[in-house]
Amino acid sequence: MLETLFYPKTVAVIGASRTPGKVGHDIVQNLAEGAFAGVILPVNPSADSVLGLPCLKSPLDYKGKIDLCVIAVPRAAVLEAVTQAIKAGAESVVVITAGFKEMNPEGEALEKELAGLCKAKRVRLLGPNCLGLINTENNLNASFAGKMPRKGGISVVSQSGALSTAILDLAEGRHLGLAKMVSIGNKADLTEVDFLKVLAHDKQTKVIVGYLEDISSGDDFIKAAEEASAKKPVVILKSGTTKAGMKAASSHTGVLAGSETAYGAAFKRSGVVRADTFEALFDYATAFAMQPLPKGNRVLIITNAGGPGTMAADAVEKAGMRVAELDRNTHTSLREKLPGAASFGNPVDVLGDADPERYVVALLAAQDDPDVDAIIIILTPQAMTKAAETARAIAENLKGDKPVLVSFMGGHAVMPGREELAAAGLPDYESPERAVNALRAMYDYASWHTRPPRIVTRFRVNRRRVERIISRRVRTGRLQIGEVKGKSILQAYGFQIPAGHLATSADEAIEIAGRIGYPVAMKVVSPDIVHKSDMGGVRLNIPNADTVRDYFDLMMIRIGQRAPDAWIEGVYVEKMLDPGLEVIIGMSRDSQFGPMLMFGLGGIFVEVMKDVTFHLAPITEDEAVQMLKTTRSYEIMEGRRGHKGVDLKAIANGLQRISQLTTDFPQIAELDINPFIVGEVGNDPWVADVRLTLIPGKGGNS
Repeated sequence: MLETLFYPKTVAVIGASRTPGKVGHDIVQNLAEGAFAGVILPVNPSADSVLGLPCLKSPLDYKGKIDLCVIAVPRAAVLEAVTQAIKAGAESVVVITAGFKEMNPEGEALEKELAGLCKAKRVRLLGPNCLGLINTENNLNASFAGKMPRKGGISVVSQSGALSTAILDLAEGRHLGLAKMVSIGNKADLTEVDFLKVLAHDKQTKVIVGYLEDISSGDDFIKAAEEASAKKPVVILKSGTTKAGMKAASSHTGVLAGSETAYGAAFKRSGVVRADTFEALFDYATAFAMQPLPKGNRVLIITNAGGPGTMAADAVEKAGMRVAELDRNTHTSLREKLPGAASFGNPVDVLGDADPERYVVALLAAQDDPDVDAIIIILTPQAMTKAAETARAIAENLKGDKPVLVSFMGGHAVMPGREELAAAGLPDYESPERAVNALRAMYDYASWHTRPPRIVTRFRVNRRRVERIISRRVRTGRLQIGEVKGKSILQAYGFQIPAGHLATSADEAIEIAGRIGYPVAMKVVSPDIVHKSDMGGVRLNIPNADTVRDYFDLMMIRIGQRAPDAWIEGVYVEKMLDPGLEVIIGMSRDSQFGPMLMFGLGGIFVEVMKDVTFHLAPITEDEAVQMLKTTRSYEIMEGRRGHKGVDLKAIANGLQRISQLTTDFPQIAELDINPFIVGEVGNDPWVADVRLTLIPGKGGNS
C-alpha cells in the first residue's frame, strides 16, 4: 500500500529552487544529502540545475516514469503542477504549498478541486499544507524538515508540520531512531486512517506515534486504530478537544459528555495510548520502543536516595499499580550483597555512596524475582556518584524480559550518564513520576492487548414496539420522549418497569392506585417540563386514595402557577418498589463516534463530583463491568466494612441493553435512566425515571 509514496524509484520536485532557504531548494537538498538511491528530478523552467542536478522545464520532459511528485509552488500554480505530475505518470503527489482550506473559502474550493482531480485519476495526495514525508529505510527525505534522522522503530504521523520538526529534533537529542515520518497537513485525500493501516503492517515500524487535531472519520479511525493496536503500540496526542464538538445537551449524560470525552472513549476502545502532553508523547514512545511490555503491575524501585524512592512509590500507587512485595530469596540476596545500612524493602535503597556494582546487584535480584513485573532505577548525583559508569553497568546487565525505566535526576552532573543510557537504548526520564507514567502507559496497553475477545451480547427484544413509538414521534416533530413512552421503550428492551398508568383526572388516579396497590408515586407528564421535581410535579410514597386526590389537585394548581404555558398530558401513577442504590446510566450520541454510554452514581456523585465513566457502544459484558470499576464510587457499590453491595452484574446488564437499544436506533440522540434503582444480588433493578431525545428528521432504523 502507498508503494510509490514511501518507496518511489523516481522523485520529481516541482518548484525546485536554486536559492538556499526556499522550500523547493531544501527538499532537493534533503533528498540528495539523505543519500536517496533513486532518481531525483528538480523541475524549474528558469534553471538549468539545482545543487548540481540537471533541471527539467516540466515533469513531462522526463522520458521515464515518475513515481512521486513533490510540489512546492505558489498556490495559484498548484493545480497545473498536479495536472502535469499526473500526466507524467505520478501515482503519488505531495503538495507542500499552504493557503488552502486553512486560509479562506477560495482556498477550500481549490483544495476540493485538487482532491477531486487526484481521486478521478486514482492518484494519492498527501497534503496540501504539509511538511512532506521521510522513510529512513530507503533514505527518502521528501520534506523540508532537516537532515535525515537515524534509523529506528518509531513512525510518526502528524497533522502539524511544526510539531513534526520538533519531534525530529527531540528524537535526535534522545538518540531515538525513526522508521517513517509523515506530515498529513490538510488531509485532502490521505488521512491518519490510511497511515494507521499502512504502518500497522510495516515491518520497520515498532511504535506508531501521532499528533492529531481532528479525526476525519470516527468509525474508520476506530477500526484502523484497533487493527494497528493489535499489532503494535499506537500513541497519540490529540489537541483541540476542550471546545470543539461541544453541543447543547439536556440530559445529564449529554451535559457531561463532550468532544474530549468522546475521543477518550474512542482511544480506550481501540487500544490507543493517549498522551496528554507533548512531553508524555515522547516519554511513552521511548518506553515502548526500547523496552518489553510488563506482564503485570508490580513495580520494584531501586534508588540511591530515600526521597526520590518515596516519590516513585507514591507515583506507582497513584497510577493504580502496585509497589512489589519482594520474594524471600530476593531479600536474602540483597542482604548478603549490599551494605547493612541499605534498605532491603521496596524501594531498595542502595545508599548515596552507591557504586555501579550496587546497582547491578539490585538489578539482577529484581530481574530474577518472580513477584516483580517492572523495574524503575533512580540515580541522584552525589559527590561520589559515577553516572556514566553506572549507566553502562545497568545496560550491560539487562536480561530483556522485564521493562527497566531509568530516572537520572539532575542536570550537568548526570548528563554523561544520560548519554550512555540513550546510546544503550534505555529510556531515561528527568523525574521518577515521568518514568512511572510511561510504565503505566505500557501496562495499560499490555492489559488491552491481552483482554478477552470482544463478544457483544444480543438480547431478545421487542424492536417493533420501539419502532412504532420513535417513528410516530419523528413524524410529528415531538423529539422529547418523557417517562411514559420512555419506559415503554425500555420495557421492550428488557428493563424492569414498575406497574403504572397515565391519569387525566383525580378519580382516574385513585382508580389506578387502587389497582396497582399502595404506596404509589405520582409524577406530572409534560413535554414542556424537563425537571419535574423543581416544578412540584413529583410525589412519592403516597399511602391512600385521599392523599392521591389531594396531591393530584395540588399538583395541577402548582404546575399551573409555575409553568402556565406547559402542556399537561396528565399524571403518571406508579407502584412504589423497594428502595436501593440510585445510579444513572445513559447515552449521548457523538457526531464522530456514535453512541457513548455513561454510568455514575446518582446525587452528589454525578452533580458535584462528576464521578462518571464513558464507553463507546456496542459494549461487552466485561467492558461494562470495567466501566463500573473505573469510578471512584466503585467501593460503595461493591460493599465494604460490613455494608452489603449491590448487584453489579445487573448494572452491567442495563448498560449492555442501552448499548443495544441505541445501536439499533440511531435516531436516539440522548438517553438518561435517572435514577436506575439497584438492590442486592437477587433483586431486580428497576427504572424510576427515563428521558430520551431524538434527532430531528432522522426516521427509520438501522
